[in-house]
Amino acid sequence: MRASQRARGEDVGIVDALLTADERRRSSSVRFDELRAEQKALGKLIPKAAGDEKAELLKKAGELSAAVKAADAEQDAAAEETQRLLLQLGNLVHPEVPIGGEDDFAVLETVGTPRDFEAEGFAPKDHLELGELLGAIDTERGAKVSGSRFYYLTGVGALLEFALVNAAMAQATAAGFTPVLTPALVKPKAMEGTGFLGQAADDVYHLDKDDLYLVGTSEVPLAAYHMDEILDAGELPRRYAGFSSCFRREAGSYGKDTRGIFRVHQFDKVEMFVYTTPEDAEAEHQRLLEWEKQWLTSLELPFRVVDLASGDLGSSATRKFDCEAWIPTQGKYRELTSTSNTTEFQSRRLSVRMREGKRVRPLATLNGTLCAVTRTIVAILENHQQADGSVRVPEALRPFLGGREVLEPVAR
Repeated sequence: MRASQRARGEDVGIVDALLTADERRRSSSVRFDELRAEQKALGKLIPKAAGDEKAELLKKAGELSAAVKAADAEQDAAAEETQRLLLQLGNLVHPEVPIGGEDDFAVLETVGTPRDFEAEGFAPKDHLELGELLGAIDTERGAKVSGSRFYYLTGVGALLEFALVNAAMAQATAAGFTPVLTPALVKPKAMEGTGFLGQAADDVYHLDKDDLYLVGTSEVPLAAYHMDEILDAGELPRRYAGFSSCFRREAGSYGKDTRGIFRVHQFDKVEMFVYTTPEDAEAEHQRLLEWEKQWLTSLELPFRVVDLASGDLGSSATRKFDCEAWIPTQGKYRELTSTSNTTEFQSRRLSVRMREGKRVRPLATLNGTLCAVTRTIVAILENHQQADGSVRVPEALRPFLGGREVLEPVAR
């Protein structure tokens, strides 16, 4: 755990503080049990005593009662401190994860080749310019009504969102996922249990009056769906495809991606979530990655797969793979989908367990973005644009857009 904390760039001292707190918890628990046993034994002697002996026993009983209360309070305080420190620890980093920060990822695979727009004889437009030509994206009115990083999807923009969501859900259900519409508001236990009140706390919207959180991903309500439940191991894996609106402050991204709809405060997403056995978690992680690659390939997007470095995992993941699509006007690959193996990290915190015969133990949870709609729209518009400002619709998406083959600019 010390090595894992060090790899994450997190405080290694928490491990030693936790061990100290846990020892205090154990010893105070033993002390409490000893005093309670002594108190019970004394309680049996008092009715049989008389005179000075009884008075002495009653005096001792009063002293023991105070000691028991103090030991109970110490036990509770030690347990609370232990739990507080436990919640600050990230998941154990997988031994194959590259060590380092945001730029230390490993490229595992590159799929497809970016278009050579210069060879085609025109300079590519960015997604916002294309979106305005198509009558699909309106950020000016989004900012007027809600502020920066908000937007409207209009006309074919709105239709493109519905098409993407329906196509993603069709792929997920064909793969055996159960479609789920999830709550957008969750209790603190759900947010904390999934690990989003640690490093990601600044990006979370909180409703003080109701003590509820707006989710940044349907991973949260899907992870909490079986909270405090015991699932039959024979019924695993359980695979869910959740659709939800997602809300993020983007507190650490000041000045980044302020143009258009790549990094926004509200967007819709189809998220894959799996409950499985710890023994099958790594294989399931690879399956989630393959489904994400299948999705991006169906949209005819050039992309690469990266193995994120230890300092960029977030607290819950032991390992995380991103699929990054090529964005022509930025001249680089940008994250479109992500899949994380969180092993037993979330299930322990949310008390989701599995039963194998008479044995009950924590299970493993995994998550994977199938379609983050706004970023996918960005990638589709830029990669499939044509010289006249129209955009070719990928073949796999055409049945979900009423057979449209091309999105045409609208008259201004």
